Amino acid sequence: MISSRRRTAAMLAALAVTVTLTGAATASAYTDHQEARTSAVASATASVTGSATFELPFYKDKDVRSFTFDAHGAPYTRPLPGASAGLPADAKGTIKVSHYSADRNVTYTSEAKVDCLVTSPHTATVTAIVTEVSPGMPADMVGKRIGLSVYDGGKGEPDRVGFSWDGVNLTDKGEDSPVGTCMAPAPYAPVVKGGYTVKHAELQSPPQKK
Repeated sequence: MISSRRRTAAMLAALAVTVTLTGAATASAYTDHQEARTSAVASATASVTGSATFELPFYKDKDVRSFTFDAHGAPYTRPLPGASAGLPADAKGTIKVSHYSADRNVTYTSEAKVDCLVTSPHTATVTAIVTEVSPGMPADMVGKRIGLSVYDGGKGEPDRVGFSWDGVNLTDKGEDSPVGTCMAPAPYAPVVKGGYTVKHAELQSPPQKK
């Protein structure tokens, strides 16, 4: 008969093999999960979409202001001097601005081409170059960069927007200051109708040269 001591040793050996195999399987599954997650993040692109009307918290009037976003990340697609491959926050899409003036009973509109987008969870900053303005708006706006920010609110919280004009981006002389890529104030104006969706994605590393 097998002694008690030998049976115990055999059981411990079998248990050790089982633990080793289980640990290896768990480690392999974890590694596969991490690789899949890294791959998903790397292939994801940020976006801001939606249309909404908002109000200025510091100035109450009967005007109706709205932004429509269709902005999507397009990393490393806009070569620049010193950055021939482009930048991780490069983006494409459009932003449409609408402002109904109650005093004049006129709606002013403009459209801009998105050039930069950077996000964090629930929040985005976007810049775009103005390409069109409606009659009655300053013609020299065409070609200028504007900056906007978006907050995608949670339950019970309103979405919010911010933008780089109307007194929030001035020089010490009171003049409009130029806007750099992906530069905008915090989203300070609450949405009152409609809403926005921010899809966050981490900024990607440069593409590997083949």
